[in-house]
Amino acid sequence: MANENVSVWTSIPFWRRSAAWVTGFATILLIWLTFDTIGQISMGTDADLKNGVTKRVPAPTVINYKIGYEMSKKRGHEVPTIGEKQPFFGKEWSPKEAANLLHLGKLTSQAKNCMDCHTLLGNGAYYAPDLTKAWLDPAWQDGGPMQGMTGKNTVEEAMAEFLQHPSKYPTHARMMPNLGITADEAKGLVAFLKHMSSIDTNGFPRNFSKTVDQFKAGGTNAH
Repeated sequence: MANENVSVWTSIPFWRRSAAWVTGFATILLIWLTFDTIGQISMGTDADLKNGVTKRVPAPTVINYKIGYEMSKKRGHEVPTIGEKQPFFGKEWSPKEAANLLHLGKLTSQAKNCMDCHTLLGNGAYYAPDLTKAWLDPAWQDGGPMQGMTGKNTVEEAMAEFLQHPSKYPTHARMMPNLGITADEAKGLVAFLKHMSSIDTNGFPRNFSKTVDQFKAGGTNAH
């Protein structure tokens, strides 16, 4: 009987070898992506900030610096910028103090279930404004309505005042409830929001497109 020509597409050994090669390649790729991701999301250090080294996730002491948001022509979206030193609640925080304050803010955001209404770094709800870049919202900046409404002179003081007494400052049809946030918890939450605004999120959220200068020129809210 003559040997029959067998198509490679019906060859079991071919598919076994192909499956082994694909699995091996996928495993190597996954390992590489894992290490690359860890490098990208690892938090920077205070030394990085002092030396002008940019990290996607800056050190907690970034709260001691002025945070901006500028369009990058190369990347096609806005990126956070870290400027000169800037007092935060009237002082410069040490690395340990800043880390503890951010930790308190993160725990408070979890304890108060902020994500039941808000979105943080892509997680949460859309009932209330996205807080990922809330620190940069022109409404809180000098000359913004929230500073005027609360009677405070800095972004952090205005935010802390609002968080403690939201019912005094009706800013939206969906008013924020009074969650019993203490003064210390408010400081922690504001530090958490400022740090979050400094994280390079590849232009997320996309609808947050107004910088402070654009707001002053156009007179529209950044929400």
